[in-house]
Amino acid sequence: MGNPHILAIPYPAQGHVTPMMELSLYLVKHGFKVTFVNTEYVHSKILNSMAEKDYLNDQISLISIPDGMEPWEERNNLMKLTVGMYQIMPGKLEEVIEKINASEDDKIRCVIADQSMGWALEVADKMKTRRAVFWPAPAAAMCFLFSLQKLIDDGFLDNNGTPLKNQMIQLSPAMPAMNTANFLWTMINNLYLQKIVFSFFLHNAKLVKKEDKIICISSYNLEPGAFTFSPQIIPIGPLLTSNEQGHTTVGNFLTEDSNCLNWLDKQPPKSVIYVAFGSTTIFTKTQFQELALGLELTNKPFLWVVRPDTVTDNISYPEGFQERVKNGKIVNWAPQKQVLSHSAVACFLSHCGWNSVTEGVSNGVPFLCWPYFSDHFIGESYICDFWKVGLRCEKNESGIVTKEEIKNKIEEVVGDESLMVRALGLQEIALESIGEGGHSNDCFKNFMEWIKS
Repeated sequence: MGNPHILAIPYPAQGHVTPMMELSLYLVKHGFKVTFVNTEYVHSKILNSMAEKDYLNDQISLISIPDGMEPWEERNNLMKLTVGMYQIMPGKLEEVIEKINASEDDKIRCVIADQSMGWALEVADKMKTRRAVFWPAPAAAMCFLFSLQKLIDDGFLDNNGTPLKNQMIQLSPAMPAMNTANFLWTMINNLYLQKIVFSFFLHNAKLVKKEDKIICISSYNLEPGAFTFSPQIIPIGPLLTSNEQGHTTVGNFLTEDSNCLNWLDKQPPKSVIYVAFGSTTIFTKTQFQELALGLELTNKPFLWVVRPDTVTDNISYPEGFQERVKNGKIVNWAPQKQVLSHSAVACFLSHCGWNSVTEGVSNGVPFLCWPYFSDHFIGESYICDFWKVGLRCEKNESGIVTKEEIKNKIEEVVGDESLMVRALGLQEIALESIGEGGHSNDCFKNFMEWIKS
């Protein structure tokens, strides 16, 4: 028999693909073989962005299946994507598994599917293959998904997922509260579409809850309340392969600009504000310009990640901004783990997506929080209310974070010695869990033994 063969299938979004790829690299390092299934759209993006084209060939086999949408259609139309995937991908995945399993020596031992790809668990079940769920977000967010039916029964939500009134819901005192207005589906302005997306979440949560292997890239000591609330969720995080192997992150949709690392080398220690809002945050022109002016007002060096699709219309900086600001560097996409581990970085202005949260925490960096949607608010609550390693950006009555607010909060974070001390303490706690004898490390070893058994 060859190496145990795993099929990994992430949800087709950057924040899901990257951690699934990190997990796959870990598994390969421990003697597994991985076939990684992306949608055709994501597959071509990843191949285009890979600097080290042959890096994965001998370790991970990248394959693709269609997502049910036309090549020119917008993938950020969640609704269309969800429906398209559900109609076409199960059949295609079944064909892939059948083809691989035709070779007796190479059969798929386990399907690891993103929580948002519940149908893949059904395919694996149908094909008598073991399966595991992968959750690339805070365990607390999974607890909310597991509680959806109860939130309906208790009168917080109606059957379409609409909150009966805007309020904060806290599942346990040891977990962040969630504002009902921030659930992902409540941000969809069309009731019909909201209903479909909500029923997809509800259906998925029920499927996943039945599984006995749900792995999550968090750690018990970062979220003790959530893991106590849902003991079936297994912490195996934070995932930090890129740092230890000294290569860039694999699975990016955009090419990393590693020149910014040379620029960081020239900056004084703890001087740079790193500004990055993940792969989905979109700003209005007004908000984008306020952010630019806020960074300028600080007079501090900054490294700012501005994706080509960051602004609702075209990206336009305030007049004269780029000429005036000599101590800033702007890139399309950054090698974030290397940036956060760089001694020049003083503070992380972040959307609080879970990958960014765990990467910042694992490098002992204090945060300034600016969440965009859904579980970003859970990340913000952990940072500001539970761990106390960062501050919130407050919006004004027009819903704008002003340049003055940005300047003042950056100065507050960078000037607060106690935040830095707590951030370094939290780093120690996070890294302890993945070290030899750490809780996440033990859980991960047990998980690998389970696949092999």
